[in-house]
Amino acid sequence: MPLSPTPLYTARQVRELDRLAIEERGIAGIQLMKRAGRATLKALLARWPRPSTLTLYCGAGNNGGDGYIVAALARAAGIPVSVVAVAPLTKLAGDARLAYDFALREGVTVVGLAEAAPPAEGVIVDALLGTGLAGDVRGDFALAIAQINASGLPVVAVDIPSGLCADTGKVLGDAVLADVTVSFIGLKRGLFTGRGPVFSGQLIFDDLAVPGDIYPRVEAGVVRCDWPSLHRALPRRPADAHKGLFGHVMVVGGDTGFGGAAAMAAEAALKTGAGLVSVATRAGHVPAIIARCPEVMAVAVASGQQLEVLLDRPSVLVVGPGLGTSPWSEQLLQKALATGLPLVVDADALNILAAGRVGKDADLSRAVLTPHPGEAARLLGCTAADIQADRFAAVGALAAKYRATVLLKGAGTLIASGDGDIALCPYGNPGMATGGMGDILSGVIGALLGQGLSPRAAAETGACLHALAGDDGAAQHGQIGLCASDLLPLLRRRLNGG
Repeated sequence: MPLSPTPLYTARQVRELDRLAIEERGIAGIQLMKRAGRATLKALLARWPRPSTLTLYCGAGNNGGDGYIVAALARAAGIPVSVVAVAPLTKLAGDARLAYDFALREGVTVVGLAEAAPPAEGVIVDALLGTGLAGDVRGDFALAIAQINASGLPVVAVDIPSGLCADTGKVLGDAVLADVTVSFIGLKRGLFTGRGPVFSGQLIFDDLAVPGDIYPRVEAGVVRCDWPSLHRALPRRPADAHKGLFGHVMVVGGDTGFGGAAAMAAEAALKTGAGLVSVATRAGHVPAIIARCPEVMAVAVASGQQLEVLLDRPSVLVVGPGLGTSPWSEQLLQKALATGLPLVVDADALNILAAGRVGKDADLSRAVLTPHPGEAARLLGCTAADIQADRFAAVGALAAKYRATVLLKGAGTLIASGDGDIALCPYGNPGMATGGMGDILSGVIGALLGQGLSPRAAAETGACLHALAGDDGAAQHGQIGLCASDLLPLLRRRLNGG
Protein backbone atom coordinates (compact mmCIF):
# COMPACT_ATOMS: atom_id res chain seq x y z
CA MET A 1 0.00 0.00 0.00
CA PRO A 2 1.41 3.46 -0.84
CA LEU A 3 2.30 5.85 1.96
CA SER A 4 -0.93 7.80 1.74
CA PRO A 5 -1.58 8.75 5.39
CA THR A 6 -0.17 12.16 6.28
CA PRO A 7 -0.22 11.96 10.13
CA LEU A 8 2.93 10.61 11.77
CA TYR A 9 2.53 9.04 15.19
CA THR A 10 4.52 8.26 18.28
CA ALA A 11 4.61 4.68 19.53
CA ARG A 12 2.19 5.58 22.33
CA GLN A 13 -0.27 7.06 19.86
CA VAL A 14 -0.21 3.96 17.66
CA ARG A 15 -0.79 1.80 20.72
CA GLU A 16 -3.85 3.92 21.44
CA LEU A 17 -5.14 3.38 17.89
CA ASP A 18 -4.52 -0.33 18.38
CA ARG A 19 -6.44 -0.26 21.67
CA LEU A 20 -9.40 1.53 20.12
CA ALA A 21 -9.56 -1.03 17.32
CA ILE A 22 -9.48 -3.95 19.75
CA GLU A 23 -11.55 -2.70 22.68
CA GLU A 24 -14.11 -0.46 21.01
CA ARG A 25 -14.44 -2.03 17.58
CA GLY A 26 -14.12 -5.63 18.66
CA ILE A 27 -11.24 -6.59 16.38
CA ALA A 28 -9.35 -9.39 18.11
CA GLY A 29 -5.67 -8.75 18.69
CA ILE A 30 -4.73 -12.04 17.05
CA GLN A 31 -6.75 -10.98 14.00
CA LEU A 32 -4.71 -7.78 13.68
CA MET A 33 -1.57 -9.87 14.12
CA LYS A 34 -2.59 -12.18 11.29
CA ARG A 35 -3.31 -9.20 9.06
CA ALA A 36 0.14 -7.83 9.88
CA GLY A 37 1.72 -11.18 9.06
CA ARG A 38 -0.06 -11.36 5.72
CA ALA A 39 0.93 -7.80 4.85
CA THR A 40 4.56 -8.50 5.69
CA LEU A 41 4.74 -11.68 3.65
CA LYS A 42 3.02 -9.98 0.71
CA ALA A 43 5.56 -7.15 0.76
CA LEU A 44 8.44 -9.58 1.07
CA LEU A 45 7.33 -11.71 -1.88
CA ALA A 46 6.69 -8.62 -4.01
CA ARG A 47 10.37 -7.73 -3.62
CA TRP A 48 11.84 -11.27 -3.53
CA PRO A 49 9.29 -13.57 -5.24
CA ARG A 50 11.21 -16.85 -4.76
CA PRO A 51 13.25 -16.77 -1.57
CA SER A 52 15.28 -19.91 -0.99
CA THR A 53 14.48 -19.66 2.71
CA LEU A 54 13.17 -17.26 5.33
CA THR A 55 14.91 -16.76 8.65
CA LEU A 56 12.81 -14.95 11.21
CA TYR A 57 14.27 -13.39 14.36
CA CYS A 58 11.45 -13.12 16.88
CA GLY A 59 11.15 -11.47 20.26
CA ALA A 60 8.53 -12.16 22.91
CA GLY A 61 6.15 -9.24 22.36
CA ASN A 62 3.57 -8.49 19.70
CA ASN A 63 6.30 -7.76 17.18
CA GLY A 64 7.60 -11.27 17.71
CA GLY A 65 4.03 -12.54 17.38
CA ASP A 66 3.81 -10.88 13.98
CA GLY A 67 6.97 -12.74 13.05
CA TYR A 68 5.56 -16.11 14.10
CA ILE A 69 2.51 -15.43 11.92
CA VAL A 70 4.77 -14.64 8.94
CA ALA A 71 6.61 -17.91 9.56
CA ALA A 72 3.39 -19.91 9.67
CA LEU A 73 2.04 -18.32 6.50
CA ALA A 74 5.31 -18.78 4.63
CA ARG A 75 5.51 -22.43 5.71
CA ALA A 76 1.94 -22.98 4.51
CA ALA A 77 2.95 -21.46 1.15
CA GLY A 78 5.76 -23.99 0.78
CA ILE A 79 8.65 -21.64 1.61
CA PRO A 80 11.41 -23.12 3.80
CA VAL A 81 11.29 -21.32 7.13
CA SER A 82 13.20 -21.23 10.38
CA VAL A 83 12.62 -19.06 13.45
CA VAL A 84 15.30 -17.84 15.83
CA ALA A 85 13.66 -17.17 19.19
CA VAL A 86 15.80 -14.46 20.77
CA ALA A 87 13.66 -14.14 23.90
CA PRO A 88 12.85 -17.13 26.13
CA LEU A 89 9.69 -18.85 24.94
CA THR A 90 8.39 -18.74 28.52
CA LYS A 91 7.94 -14.98 28.08
CA LEU A 92 5.46 -15.42 25.25
CA ALA A 93 1.95 -14.49 26.37
CA GLY A 94 -1.39 -13.37 25.01
CA ASP A 95 -1.64 -12.93 21.26
CA ALA A 96 2.10 -13.54 20.80
CA ARG A 97 1.66 -16.98 22.39
CA LEU A 98 -1.29 -17.73 20.11
CA ALA A 99 0.86 -16.76 17.11
CA TYR A 100 3.66 -19.05 18.31
CA ASP A 101 1.21 -21.95 18.69
CA PHE A 102 -0.09 -21.27 15.18
CA ALA A 103 3.46 -21.44 13.82
CA LEU A 104 4.10 -24.76 15.57
CA ARG A 105 0.90 -26.22 14.11
CA GLU A 106 2.16 -25.30 10.65
CA GLY A 107 5.38 -27.20 11.30
CA VAL A 108 7.69 -24.22 11.80
CA THR A 109 11.03 -25.02 13.45
CA VAL A 110 11.98 -22.72 16.33
CA VAL A 111 15.47 -22.61 17.84
CA GLY A 112 17.17 -20.36 20.35
CA LEU A 113 19.81 -17.81 19.39
CA ALA A 114 22.62 -19.85 20.93
CA GLU A 115 21.72 -22.90 18.82
CA ALA A 116 21.05 -21.04 15.58
CA ALA A 117 23.62 -20.91 12.82
CA PRO A 118 23.85 -17.47 11.19
CA PRO A 119 21.77 -17.52 7.99
CA ALA A 120 23.78 -17.85 4.78
CA GLU A 121 21.01 -17.44 2.19
CA GLY A 122 17.46 -16.28 1.63
CA VAL A 123 15.70 -13.36 3.28
CA ILE A 124 15.70 -12.33 6.95
CA VAL A 125 12.64 -11.03 8.77
CA ASP A 126 13.26 -8.78 11.77
CA ALA A 127 10.49 -9.25 14.34
CA LEU A 128 12.57 -8.62 17.44
CA LEU A 129 11.55 -5.49 19.30
CA GLY A 130 9.00 -3.30 17.54
CA THR A 131 8.06 0.09 18.98
CA GLY A 132 8.19 -0.72 22.67
CA LEU A 133 11.95 -0.30 23.17
CA ALA A 134 12.74 2.24 25.90
CA GLY A 135 16.53 2.07 26.33
CA ASP A 136 19.50 0.88 24.34
CA VAL A 137 19.47 -2.61 22.88
CA ARG A 138 21.37 -5.07 25.06
CA GLY A 139 22.15 -8.74 25.55
CA ASP A 140 20.88 -11.31 23.10
CA PHE A 141 18.93 -8.70 21.17
CA ALA A 142 22.12 -6.76 20.47
CA LEU A 143 23.79 -10.01 19.38
CA ALA A 144 20.87 -10.84 17.10
CA ILE A 145 20.92 -7.40 15.49
CA ALA A 146 24.67 -7.68 14.89
CA GLN A 147 24.14 -11.12 13.34
CA ILE A 148 21.40 -9.83 11.04
CA ASN A 149 23.46 -6.86 9.88
CA ALA A 150 26.59 -8.97 9.35
CA SER A 151 24.74 -11.48 7.17
CA GLY A 152 24.66 -9.32 4.07
CA LEU A 153 21.22 -10.79 3.28
CA PRO A 154 18.06 -8.85 2.41
CA VAL A 155 16.09 -7.84 5.50
CA VAL A 156 12.42 -7.05 6.00
CA ALA A 157 11.57 -5.25 9.26
CA VAL A 158 8.16 -5.81 10.83
CA ASP A 159 6.61 -2.44 11.75
CA ILE A 160 9.97 -0.74 12.50
CA PRO A 161 13.62 -1.83 12.38
CA SER A 162 14.52 -3.19 15.81
CA GLY A 163 16.64 -0.71 17.74
CA LEU A 164 15.29 2.37 15.98
CA CYS A 165 13.32 4.76 18.21
CA ALA A 166 9.82 5.07 16.77
CA ASP A 167 9.42 8.57 18.19
CA THR A 168 12.68 10.26 17.19
CA GLY A 169 14.53 8.19 14.59
CA LYS A 170 17.45 7.80 17.01
CA VAL A 171 19.37 4.52 17.01
CA LEU A 172 19.15 3.00 20.48
CA GLY A 173 22.59 1.43 20.68
CA ASP A 174 22.30 -0.58 17.49
CA ALA A 175 19.55 -1.15 14.95
CA VAL A 176 18.63 -3.51 12.15
CA LEU A 177 19.56 -2.15 8.73
CA ALA A 178 16.45 -3.09 6.75
CA ASP A 179 15.86 -3.11 3.02
CA VAL A 180 12.09 -2.97 3.48
CA THR A 181 10.00 -1.91 6.47
CA VAL A 182 6.30 -2.74 6.61
CA SER A 183 4.59 -0.37 9.04
CA PHE A 184 1.10 -0.97 10.47
CA ILE A 185 -1.95 1.01 11.60
CA GLY A 186 -0.12 4.36 11.88
CA LEU A 187 3.14 5.54 10.39
CA LYS A 188 5.80 6.05 13.04
CA ARG A 189 7.41 9.44 12.83
CA GLY A 190 10.88 8.14 13.67
CA LEU A 191 10.94 6.30 10.33
CA PHE A 192 11.12 9.61 8.46
CA THR A 193 13.83 11.68 10.12
CA GLY A 194 17.06 11.33 12.07
CA ARG A 195 18.53 7.93 11.27
CA GLY A 196 15.14 6.52 10.31
CA PRO A 197 15.50 6.83 6.54
CA VAL A 198 18.89 5.07 6.68
CA PHE A 199 17.69 2.03 8.61
CA SER A 200 14.13 1.58 7.31
CA GLY A 201 14.84 1.23 3.57
CA GLN A 202 11.71 1.09 1.42
CA LEU A 203 8.63 1.92 3.48
CA ILE A 204 5.34 0.11 2.95
CA PHE A 205 2.22 0.89 4.96
CA ASP A 206 -0.81 -1.22 5.78
CA ASP A 207 -3.61 0.03 8.03
CA LEU A 208 -4.70 -3.58 8.77
CA ALA A 209 -8.26 -2.57 7.89
CA VAL A 210 -8.59 -0.58 11.11
CA PRO A 211 -11.76 1.58 10.84
CA GLY A 212 -10.85 5.01 9.50
CA ASP A 213 -13.07 6.89 11.93
CA ILE A 214 -10.89 6.03 14.92
CA TYR A 215 -7.94 8.05 13.58
CA PRO A 216 -9.34 11.53 14.34
CA ARG A 217 -9.54 10.50 18.00
CA VAL A 218 -5.73 10.41 18.27
CA GLU A 219 -4.06 13.72 17.48
CA ALA A 220 -0.70 13.00 15.89
CA GLY A 221 1.02 16.40 16.18
CA VAL A 222 3.25 15.68 13.16
CA VAL A 223 2.15 15.57 9.53
CA ARG A 224 3.92 14.69 6.31
CA CYS A 225 3.81 17.41 3.68
CA ASP A 226 2.09 16.53 0.43
CA TRP A 227 3.42 18.33 -2.63
CA PRO A 228 0.26 18.04 -4.78
CA SER A 229 -1.76 19.71 -2.03
CA LEU A 230 0.83 22.44 -1.51
CA HIS A 231 1.07 23.03 -5.25
CA ARG A 232 -2.69 23.34 -5.64
CA ALA A 233 -2.75 25.96 -2.88
CA LEU A 234 -0.30 28.28 -4.65
CA PRO A 235 -1.90 31.53 -5.81
CA ARG A 236 -2.62 31.64 -9.53
CA ARG A 237 -1.42 34.58 -11.58
CA PRO A 238 -4.10 36.91 -12.94
CA ALA A 239 -4.18 37.74 -16.63
CA ASP A 240 -3.22 41.36 -15.94
CA ALA A 241 -0.31 40.48 -13.65
CA HIS A 242 2.70 42.76 -13.28
CA LYS A 243 6.00 42.25 -11.50
CA GLY A 244 4.95 44.30 -8.51
CA LEU A 245 2.44 41.62 -7.55
CA PHE A 246 5.09 39.00 -6.94
CA GLY A 247 7.40 40.70 -4.52
CA HIS A 248 10.85 42.25 -4.50
CA VAL A 249 13.28 39.88 -2.82
CA MET A 250 16.58 41.33 -1.65
CA VAL A 251 19.38 38.93 -0.79
CA VAL A 252 21.75 40.34 1.81
CA GLY A 253 25.07 38.57 1.99
CA GLY A 254 28.17 37.62 0.09
CA ASP A 255 31.10 38.76 2.21
CA THR A 256 34.52 38.65 0.57
CA GLY A 257 35.01 35.26 -1.10
CA PHE A 258 31.41 34.14 -0.66
CA GLY A 259 29.59 35.92 -3.44
CA GLY A 260 28.43 32.66 -5.03
CA ALA A 261 26.08 31.94 -2.15
CA ALA A 262 24.27 35.25 -2.58
CA ALA A 263 24.18 34.80 -6.35
CA MET A 264 22.60 31.34 -6.10
CA ALA A 265 19.99 32.53 -3.60
CA ALA A 266 19.08 35.42 -5.89
CA GLU A 267 18.79 33.26 -9.00
CA ALA A 268 16.69 30.70 -7.10
CA ALA A 269 14.30 33.49 -6.11
CA LEU A 270 13.96 34.47 -9.78
CA LYS A 271 13.38 30.89 -10.91
CA THR A 272 10.61 30.45 -8.35
CA GLY A 273 8.60 33.47 -9.31
CA ALA A 274 9.80 36.60 -7.52
CA GLY A 275 8.86 39.73 -9.47
CA LEU A 276 12.12 41.54 -8.71
CA VAL A 277 15.36 40.33 -7.15
CA SER A 278 18.26 42.37 -5.88
CA VAL A 279 21.46 41.59 -3.99
CA ALA A 280 23.23 43.76 -1.43
CA THR A 281 26.80 42.51 -1.29
CA ARG A 282 30.49 43.37 -1.35
CA ALA A 283 31.54 45.54 -4.28
CA GLY A 284 33.85 42.88 -5.68
CA HIS A 285 30.95 40.49 -6.30
CA VAL A 286 28.70 42.87 -8.23
CA PRO A 287 30.16 42.35 -11.75
CA ALA A 288 30.10 38.55 -11.45
CA ILE A 289 26.49 38.47 -10.20
CA ILE A 290 25.28 40.72 -13.00
CA ALA A 291 27.24 38.74 -15.58
CA ARG A 292 25.77 35.47 -14.37
CA CYS A 293 22.20 36.73 -14.13
CA PRO A 294 21.50 40.15 -15.64
CA GLU A 295 17.95 40.17 -14.23
CA VAL A 296 19.40 40.56 -10.73
CA MET A 297 20.02 44.10 -9.48
CA ALA A 298 23.34 43.84 -7.63
CA VAL A 299 24.31 46.73 -5.35
CA ALA A 300 27.56 47.25 -3.45
CA VAL A 301 27.21 48.03 0.24
CA ALA A 302 30.19 48.75 2.46
CA SER A 303 28.30 49.21 5.73
CA GLY A 304 24.99 48.89 7.48
CA GLN A 305 24.31 52.57 6.81
CA GLN A 306 24.67 52.03 3.06
CA LEU A 307 22.26 49.08 3.26
CA GLU A 308 19.73 51.05 5.30
CA VAL A 309 18.98 53.50 2.49
CA LEU A 310 18.14 50.60 0.19
CA LEU A 311 15.68 48.87 2.51
CA ASP A 312 12.60 50.79 1.45
CA ARG A 313 12.66 48.92 -1.88
CA PRO A 314 12.29 45.20 -1.10
CA SER A 315 9.21 43.45 0.26
CA VAL A 316 11.19 40.42 1.50
CA LEU A 317 14.75 39.99 2.74
CA VAL A 318 16.89 36.85 2.51
CA VAL A 319 19.71 37.37 4.97
CA GLY A 320 22.66 35.04 5.43
CA PRO A 321 23.89 33.41 2.21
CA GLY A 322 27.64 34.00 2.28
CA LEU A 323 27.13 36.70 4.94
CA GLY A 324 30.10 35.77 7.13
CA THR A 325 30.49 36.87 10.73
CA SER A 326 32.57 40.04 10.37
CA PRO A 327 31.56 43.46 11.71
CA TRP A 328 30.21 44.18 8.19
CA SER A 329 28.04 41.07 8.46
CA GLU A 330 26.67 42.05 11.86
CA GLN A 331 25.81 45.56 10.67
CA LEU A 332 23.87 44.23 7.69
CA LEU A 333 21.94 41.75 9.79
CA GLN A 334 21.10 44.38 12.38
CA LYS A 335 19.65 46.69 9.72
CA ALA A 336 17.72 43.86 8.11
CA LEU A 337 16.14 42.75 11.38
CA ALA A 338 15.04 46.31 12.14
CA THR A 339 12.89 46.56 9.00
CA GLY A 340 10.06 44.33 10.21
CA LEU A 341 9.88 42.85 6.71
CA PRO A 342 9.29 39.15 6.08
CA LEU A 343 12.69 37.49 6.39
CA VAL A 344 14.52 34.32 5.56
CA VAL A 345 17.38 33.98 8.03
CA ASP A 346 20.02 31.45 7.04
CA ALA A 347 23.67 30.43 7.38
CA ASP A 348 25.91 32.94 9.15
CA ALA A 349 22.96 35.17 9.99
CA LEU A 350 21.87 32.34 12.28
CA ASN A 351 25.33 32.07 13.79
CA ILE A 352 25.33 35.82 14.51
CA LEU A 353 21.93 35.47 16.17
CA ALA A 354 23.23 32.58 18.24
CA ALA A 355 26.21 34.64 19.42
CA GLY A 356 23.75 37.11 20.95
CA ARG A 357 25.41 40.33 19.82
CA VAL A 358 22.71 41.16 17.28
CA GLY A 359 18.97 40.61 17.28
CA LYS A 360 18.33 39.94 20.97
CA ASP A 361 14.98 41.72 20.88
CA ALA A 362 14.19 41.28 17.20
CA ASP A 363 10.63 40.51 16.13
CA LEU A 364 10.96 37.30 14.12
CA SER A 365 7.24 36.56 13.84
CA ARG A 366 7.42 37.11 10.07
CA ALA A 367 10.70 35.26 9.68
CA VAL A 368 11.67 31.78 8.53
CA LEU A 369 14.84 30.47 10.18
CA THR A 370 16.52 27.67 8.23
CA PRO A 371 19.24 26.05 10.37
CA HIS A 372 21.07 22.82 9.73
CA PRO A 373 21.74 20.74 12.89
CA GLY A 374 25.01 22.53 13.68
CA GLU A 375 23.41 25.95 13.45
CA ALA A 376 20.40 24.73 15.41
CA ALA A 377 22.73 23.54 18.16
CA ARG A 378 24.34 26.96 18.41
CA LEU A 379 20.92 28.63 18.54
CA LEU A 380 19.84 26.36 21.41
CA GLY A 381 23.19 26.18 23.19
CA CYS A 382 23.60 22.42 22.84
CA THR A 383 25.36 19.98 20.50
CA ALA A 384 24.46 18.79 17.04
CA ALA A 385 24.16 15.29 18.51
CA ASP A 386 21.51 16.63 20.91
CA ILE A 387 19.58 18.08 17.97
CA GLN A 388 19.72 14.84 16.01
CA ALA A 389 18.73 12.75 19.03
CA ASP A 390 15.25 14.32 18.92
CA ARG A 391 14.72 16.57 15.93
CA PHE A 392 11.03 17.03 16.72
CA ALA A 393 11.80 18.44 20.16
CA ALA A 394 14.57 20.60 18.70
CA VAL A 395 12.49 22.27 16.00
CA GLY A 396 9.71 22.91 18.51
CA ALA A 397 12.17 24.45 20.97
CA LEU A 398 13.63 26.69 18.26
CA ALA A 399 10.20 27.90 17.16
CA ALA A 400 9.28 28.68 20.77
CA LYS A 401 12.57 30.40 21.65
CA TYR A 402 12.70 32.66 18.60
CA ARG A 403 8.94 32.98 18.04
CA ALA A 404 9.49 32.27 14.39
CA THR A 405 8.81 29.67 11.76
CA VAL A 406 11.76 27.29 11.83
CA LEU A 407 12.87 24.85 9.14
CA LEU A 408 15.32 22.29 10.52
CA LYS A 409 17.29 20.86 7.61
CA GLY A 410 18.45 17.28 7.22
CA ALA A 411 16.97 13.95 6.24
CA GLY A 412 13.31 14.45 7.06
CA THR A 413 13.36 18.26 7.11
CA LEU A 414 11.01 19.59 9.80
CA ILE A 415 8.99 22.81 9.95
CA ALA A 416 7.48 24.27 13.12
CA SER A 417 5.91 27.61 13.91
CA GLY A 418 4.26 27.22 17.28
CA ASP A 419 0.77 27.50 15.79
CA GLY A 420 0.17 24.03 14.44
CA ASP A 421 1.50 20.57 13.88
CA ILE A 422 5.13 19.98 13.05
CA ALA A 423 5.40 19.34 9.31
CA LEU A 424 7.86 16.91 7.75
CA CYS A 425 9.14 17.05 4.18
CA PRO A 426 9.29 13.46 2.88
CA TYR A 427 11.22 14.30 -0.29
CA GLY A 428 14.93 14.74 -1.10
CA ASN A 429 17.95 12.49 -1.46
CA PRO A 430 21.59 12.17 -0.30
CA GLY A 431 22.86 13.77 -3.49
CA MET A 432 21.68 17.08 -2.04
CA ALA A 433 24.35 16.93 0.67
CA THR A 434 26.56 19.45 -1.07
CA GLY A 435 27.51 23.09 -0.73
CA GLY A 436 25.05 25.73 -1.86
CA MET A 437 21.84 23.72 -1.46
CA GLY A 438 20.86 25.83 1.53
CA ASP A 439 21.39 29.04 -0.42
CA ILE A 440 19.05 27.78 -3.13
CA LEU A 441 16.45 26.89 -0.49
CA SER A 442 16.67 30.35 1.07
CA GLY A 443 16.01 31.99 -2.28
CA VAL A 444 13.05 29.70 -2.94
CA ILE A 445 11.43 30.50 0.40
CA GLY A 446 12.08 34.21 -0.10
CA ALA A 447 10.34 34.13 -3.48
CA LEU A 448 7.32 32.36 -2.01
CA LEU A 449 7.09 34.93 0.78
CA GLY A 450 7.21 37.64 -1.87
CA GLN A 451 4.27 36.03 -3.66
CA GLY A 452 2.11 36.29 -0.58
CA LEU A 453 2.55 32.98 1.24
CA SER A 454 2.68 33.00 5.01
CA PRO A 455 6.01 32.09 6.63
CA ARG A 456 4.70 28.64 7.49
CA ALA A 457 3.30 27.98 4.01
CA ALA A 458 6.43 29.34 2.35
CA ALA A 459 8.64 27.08 4.48
CA GLU A 460 6.60 23.94 3.78
CA THR A 461 6.15 24.65 0.08
CA GLY A 462 9.75 25.74 -0.35
CA ALA A 463 11.16 22.71 1.41
CA CYS A 464 9.14 20.32 -0.75
CA LEU A 465 9.78 22.17 -4.01
CA HIS A 466 13.52 22.29 -3.31
CA ALA A 467 13.67 18.61 -2.31
CA LEU A 468 11.66 17.44 -5.33
CA ALA A 469 13.88 19.44 -7.67
CA GLY A 470 16.77 17.56 -6.08
CA ASP A 471 14.98 14.28 -6.67
CA ASP A 472 14.40 15.25 -10.30
CA GLY A 473 18.07 16.03 -10.74
CA ALA A 474 19.11 12.74 -9.18
CA ALA A 475 16.65 10.82 -11.35
CA GLN A 476 18.09 12.39 -14.48
CA HIS A 477 21.82 12.12 -13.80
CA GLY A 478 22.33 10.31 -10.49
CA GLN A 479 22.96 11.54 -6.97
CA ILE A 480 26.75 11.79 -7.07
CA GLY A 481 27.91 15.12 -8.41
CA LEU A 482 24.53 16.83 -8.07
CA CYS A 483 25.26 20.56 -7.71
CA ALA A 484 23.12 23.23 -6.11
CA SER A 485 22.90 25.22 -9.33
CA ASP A 486 21.63 22.12 -11.15
CA LEU A 487 18.34 22.68 -9.33
CA LEU A 488 17.64 26.10 -10.86
CA PRO A 489 15.87 24.93 -14.06
CA LEU A 490 14.31 22.02 -12.20
CA LEU A 491 12.68 24.33 -9.67
CA ARG A 492 10.96 26.25 -12.42
CA ARG A 493 9.80 23.07 -14.14
CA ARG A 494 8.40 21.62 -10.90
CA LEU A 495 6.68 24.83 -9.97
CA ASN A 496 4.94 25.11 -13.32
CA GLY A 497 4.29 21.43 -13.86
CA GLY A 498 3.24 20.26 -10.41
